[in-house]
Amino acid sequence: MPKHVSIVVFRECDPSIIYGVFDTLWAAGRFLKAPPEGALTGPRIDEKPIFEPRIVAAEHGPLELITGVSIVPQDTIDDVEQTDIVFVPNPVVLTPEDLHALDRRIIDWVAKMHEKGALICSACGGSLVLAAAGLLSGRETTTHWSHVPVFRQEFPDVRLHEDRILVQSGDGHNIISCGGASSWQDLALLLIARYGSGEEAIRISRFFLYQWHRDGQLPYASMAVNVVHGDAVVLKCQTWLAENYDRADVITEAARVSGLPKRTFDRRFKAATGYSPLTYVQALRIEEAKQMLETGSAPVDAIGREVGYEDASSFSRLFRRLTGISPGDYRRRFRIPDHARPSSHDTRSGKALKVSEEIRLTGAPRLSRA
Repeated sequence: MPKHVSIVVFRECDPSIIYGVFDTLWAAGRFLKAPPEGALTGPRIDEKPIFEPRIVAAEHGPLELITGVSIVPQDTIDDVEQTDIVFVPNPVVLTPEDLHALDRRIIDWVAKMHEKGALICSACGGSLVLAAAGLLSGRETTTHWSHVPVFRQEFPDVRLHEDRILVQSGDGHNIISCGGASSWQDLALLLIARYGSGEEAIRISRFFLYQWHRDGQLPYASMAVNVVHGDAVVLKCQTWLAENYDRADVITEAARVSGLPKRTFDRRFKAATGYSPLTYVQALRIEEAKQMLETGSAPVDAIGREVGYEDASSFSRLFRRLTGISPGDYRRRFRIPDHARPSSHDTRSGKALKVSEEIRLTGAPRLSRA
């Protein structure tokens, strides 16, 4: 019998993962077969489904999601007393207040299904729901890299691996979380391999053009800069660092700009931003290097020098440590292809485009990529 999969939906979800997971699991085990030679009909579907996916919400009737798209649930949580798999997609949770506003009825239902033996899965910010349901205390998980600050603040007892695409935990690996955005594809393929076969997972990956994110999330992650901490001295230093991060004496000079003793500066900077000054500067430099690799053709060594590293090997080692891949591999993966480039574009450096313009417009450095 097909495994019953309940895909739960909050108003705060966007539809991409919901429909992507639904379509992928629905297709597993359903083979598109060519018609017999000479037949007048087209290809037919051979019905041997592995899963029976259903969209589940707190109430009946159309549900308007955060993007403005409406979805019509097939079941409500009151209709489903038993299910094999619960899949929690991606509620958009940017602040603790967003997390606390999620529908508690659904969160409690997820915990109830776990008690009844269901496999619990989450994608993207869905792991915040699992944590809120009490399923991750003392356990490991992952989430989209943009949710990490809220996750660490609200659930310090959860071992969060923001660099990983998939994390299995719980008794018998009965809780599975995946990271951000398209990593739900990895989780869907894992479920197909577990309940169907490896061959079927490969077939589905070929049919939908999916591929495993073997390098984890680090290549896709961006520096999360906290500028709403309320420490005016630290914010002044962040603004100065955004323009001067390539200096050789940058940490010493940043402490001088703060007007604080070095030890006090280090302590206040870490408390406000979550980074030590050195870690902050390293992340800032690598973020700028990523922008240059994405948009320009300068040699890797030249990019390393521009962001503050005279020694090319030191730059490459740090880049790999913070992103999981080499600068050359990063450029091959993320550089804008020629056919997508505008006929004319701003030729200013990544530093001028990425940091200085945002400081001018916002008054603070804000580094992030879609």
